Amino acid sequence: MNAIVRIADHAGADFRVAPDQTVLEAALAAGLLLPYGCRDGACGACRARLLEGKIEYTGPVAASALTEEERAQGWFLPCRARALTDLVIAVRELRRADDFPVHKFPARVEHLERAAEDVTILTLKRPASLDFRFRAGQYVDVLLPDGARRSFSLANAPEETDFLELHVRLVPGGRFTTHVFTAMKPKEVLRLEGPLGSFFLREESEAPILFLAGGTGFAPIQSMLRHMHHAGIARPATLYWGARTRAGLYRHEWLERFAAEHAWFRYVPVLSEPLVEDRWEGRTELVHRAVLQDLPTLAGYEVYACGAPAMIEAARRDFLAHGLDAESFFSDAFTFATSPT
Repeated sequence: MNAIVRIADHAGADFRVAPDQTVLEAALAAGLLLPYGCRDGACGACRARLLEGKIEYTGPVAASALTEEERAQGWFLPCRARALTDLVIAVRELRRADDFPVHKFPARVEHLERAAEDVTILTLKRPASLDFRFRAGQYVDVLLPDGARRSFSLANAPEETDFLELHVRLVPGGRFTTHVFTAMKPKEVLRLEGPLGSFFLREESEAPILFLAGGTGFAPIQSMLRHMHHAGIARPATLYWGARTRAGLYRHEWLERFAAEHAWFRYVPVLSEPLVEDRWEGRTELVHRAVLQDLPTLAGYEVYACGAPAMIEAARRDFLAHGLDAESFFSDAFTFATSPT
């Protein structure tokens, strides 16, 4: 029997949840865009408040995504929650998806650039007839023949939709990423679905921006920066981009040029384990700690963080303790699906 979910303070935003759906899946199917990112209980981006009703989880929830204290306060993750009764929930943000429709479409590989030993940048040509629109920071799913999905952030700006740019990191044992690095050729056709996700630039805000990226978590940040350039958005913005070695900063020179050309932007590269041959003279530490050292408080900032779940967990915990408002922390945790076949 379907349950009914009502979103507090949003008239007309009720939707039904089937027994085999999560609350997030049902909301998206109803055209309601709740905040979300990874969709597998790892990032905590979809965190909502359960005001009435009962739920159960369909899978594991990372401790970093939802702490015991938050559970006790009524917070839950809609991406993992199944409704056992009718629910009343509160969300920090609600948008309707019909102005940015989700499409399934083919895309042809135009170019492959080996940006680092373990990073390939894919340039994909979308159908000219497709009215594909997205918000800077969102992602697409690559649909594999057996129904499996692989998620990748769009690195191009919304104003640059003739070609789509994906930054693909090689995952050991990863079926799709191994194919990208060993067998993919120009003119191969991929099937995509998107845009997806609620990790995107909040343009209505005037708060100074702090971007935090780890590895290929830079991809959606690049999209946001390019969009700010095209749209003439000049809010003060600083990017802290962390990697283990110099090779991980695969768009370092581009960012240095971008910073030189935009007075509102500052770029701070940080390495955690530089090699001797890197001859690194810059910051050497965990990337989020560099932020804490540089800024006496994060009160008044808006943070966009993308990278591994451990980085997101540490940044959220320490940034909130450093004065950041919880409602001003937006994140997308990169989790990897692997398959040896």
